[in-house]
Amino acid sequence: MKKQKFKLPVKIISILAIILLVFSLLIGYIWKVLTTADFFTVKQVVVRNSDVSFDYLKGKNIFSLDLQAYSRQALLSCPDCRKIRFARVLPNRVLIDFVKRKPLALVKFYKNFAIDEEGLFFYPNNTVEFAGLPIIYGLETKIFGPKPGVRYKRVEIKIALDIINEFKNNRSFRGFTLKRIDVANAESAGFFILAPAQAVDYTKSNSGVEWVGFEVRVGKNNIREKMMVLGGLITQAAKEWANIKYIDLRFKEPVIKLNNTGKDR
Repeated sequence: MKKQKFKLPVKIISILAIILLVFSLLIGYIWKVLTTADFFTVKQVVVRNSDVSFDYLKGKNIFSLDLQAYSRQALLSCPDCRKIRFARVLPNRVLIDFVKRKPLALVKFYKNFAIDEEGLFFYPNNTVEFAGLPIIYGLETKIFGPKPGVRYKRVEIKIALDIINEFKNNRSFRGFTLKRIDVANAESAGFFILAPAQAVDYTKSNSGVEWVGFEVRVGKNNIREKMMVLGGLITQAAKEWANIKYIDLRFKEPVIKLNNTGKDR
């Protein structure tokens, strides 16, 4: 039995081809109008969170701008930015938004760097946002010639960021202040914290100090579990914060060293 060949009517094919051609010409005409009309010439550039000028965009057609390319180029010169958004605001405005990185801590080198939650370094400024941030010590001999806009993959950095994140997320540390983190030796990594203001009352009559704080040693492994253990310990020993010299969580059982006693608990 012979197979029947299916043939499209020539008339239908011709009509479809004409429609496609007309549609393509219409699209091309519309695009030409959009990219040449003075109505869509950029007259205003609005920049948020930066004093960088983008006036060179003025006079250009708003549809001819490669906004992604401009964003990538601008990001190269702004290491403290997480992203830079370019947006068209029809008919003739461009909006540029500098989205800054949020500092998680400062890192001590020949000059302080800021570090965000992704571990990327950038230069801090003098705003209130950077005041009171914990300071990470011990990377001076691990990273030489640090540069802004770079993410360094070091176990010491991961330890420091883990400590900061667990400290922020654990309710037991509410009121405490994380002052510094020492990661010079990953095996004995630790940090220093200040107790809440109410703890001052326990020591004013005896030591005369205006703050109460102690050191915590956690090492490099199981940071989350150790921070949970620490949270339980300081909750139970709330009235003894002024007497604690350090807490060592590197061993199977926590060790609490008290001030002026020479004894461990």
